[in-house]
Amino acid sequence: MSENELVTRAAGVIGIYTFLSRILGLLRDMLIANFFGSGMSADAFFVAFRIPNLLRRLFAEGSFSVAFIPVFTEYLQKRSREDAFLLARVVITSLTIILTAVTVLGIVLSPLIVRIIAPGFGGMGEKYALTVLLTRIMFPYIFLVSVLALFTGILNSLKHFAAPAMAPIFLNLSMIAALVFLAPHMKIPTVGLAVGVIVGGILQMLLQVPFLLKKGLSFAPRWLPSHPALRKIGILMLPTIFGSAIYQINQLVGTLLASLLREGSVSYLYYADRLVQFPLGVFGIAISTAVLPSLSREAVDRDFEGLRGTLSHAIRLTMFITIPAMVGLIVLREPVVRLLFERGAFDSFTTVMTAQALLFYSLGLWAFAGLRVFVSAFYSLQDTVTPVKVAVAAMIANIVFSLLLMGPLKHGGLALALSLASTMQLVILILFIRKKIGGIEGRAVLGSMAKSFISSMIMAVCIYWLFFKILSAVFTGTIVGLAFGVLIVVGAGILIYLISARLLKSEELTSVLEAVRRSRRRV
Repeated sequence: MSENELVTRAAGVIGIYTFLSRILGLLRDMLIANFFGSGMSADAFFVAFRIPNLLRRLFAEGSFSVAFIPVFTEYLQKRSREDAFLLARVVITSLTIILTAVTVLGIVLSPLIVRIIAPGFGGMGEKYALTVLLTRIMFPYIFLVSVLALFTGILNSLKHFAAPAMAPIFLNLSMIAALVFLAPHMKIPTVGLAVGVIVGGILQMLLQVPFLLKKGLSFAPRWLPSHPALRKIGILMLPTIFGSAIYQINQLVGTLLASLLREGSVSYLYYADRLVQFPLGVFGIAISTAVLPSLSREAVDRDFEGLRGTLSHAIRLTMFITIPAMVGLIVLREPVVRLLFERGAFDSFTTVMTAQALLFYSLGLWAFAGLRVFVSAFYSLQDTVTPVKVAVAAMIANIVFSLLLMGPLKHGGLALALSLASTMQLVILILFIRKKIGGIEGRAVLGSMAKSFISSMIMAVCIYWLFFKILSAVFTGTIVGLAFGVLIVVGAGILIYLISARLLKSEELTSVLEAVRRSRRRV
């Protein structure tokens, strides 16, 4: 199987499980919206939950994983499996010690962390106190997901993608169970939800253990701080703390500034971001996760022609899926928000405000997804300096855009600022990677994007006309009718897009269909 076929197949496996996870995530967020709406409890939980998630992006998925996978792959390719597994044991031991110290420190310093992350919550009062309490309960989540990120890196490097992709399903199931069975019986309901986060983190981590044992990895501790690969991983990791997680850092800026706006602004951005994360996670993150081991193998072998081809395939596949998703979210933003969240404490005004944020986040969806693929290319080459320089520039741009736009557009301006900064970051990264590897097959990429955009525009006109001119008067009077109407339009939109892509002779559609046929033959 070629690397392109492997990437497509792996992305499909990751995408399927991620899709199931996102469906459960939407159900989870629907329950949160119903119980807590966009008031004080919701704002407190989202800020507290964002703190360990930010650290996860910075120190786990965003820096450690992308530093570990290229080095671990190098050991697999140039040394022996035994040497690679020894490295894994050494890293597991060292990481456990470091994470234990970080977790304890984070719990102790939670009051200071909340003041920094959400200055608008003040340094005292009920909202601040609740946020500190929830932060202390959920801070150990960073320990659990960091170990999970290491396990994921090992399994992905060994071409096993299913178990890591399944992990988020267990987090969502745990949080849903906590919302239904635990939170309603507690004096502070959000504490029950926070407990669900920790239980979910434990389940995610334990799920990987049987698969790692099957691969032959021993969990016996091995303390070997002089191992040369540890230093190499550390050197690669330091700059990626800022570079690979710029999206999360920019979202932190949005949270900080949103806490200075009217109450509910943090929640509007959270709910909108969750909807954008659905296609981004199912497709964009799936492809970037699948492509990193392949790019790393080609980089180790100095196969730059193969690397260019794999990178071009990955970005074309990413755009083929995310461009129509972006257009669909823009057209159907308000009905989708109303369908998923408008019940209980989540009223019609909150729907309008969330849809506004969703519009501006959606404009940057293609850039969010593209960034992940190009950053993976740099990390496969063990170049972490270039992405961090570009990331710093994008961070500054996001702050400037946010300050300029939050006045006239309020929370929508914060979402638009992130989209603009991410687009700028993507363009700069493309310019640098072209120089580094001698091109990215730009004509093929632009031609593919043009076909995807044309197909998406055809789809947009059709679904707008179908929903707002025909179905809205018939099906949107009740929640069941709205759900039926949205499902009809989404199904019709997918069909129209695929037909348009077929007529335009999209190579990406052919690649996806071929991967599906291969999977059926294996079954």
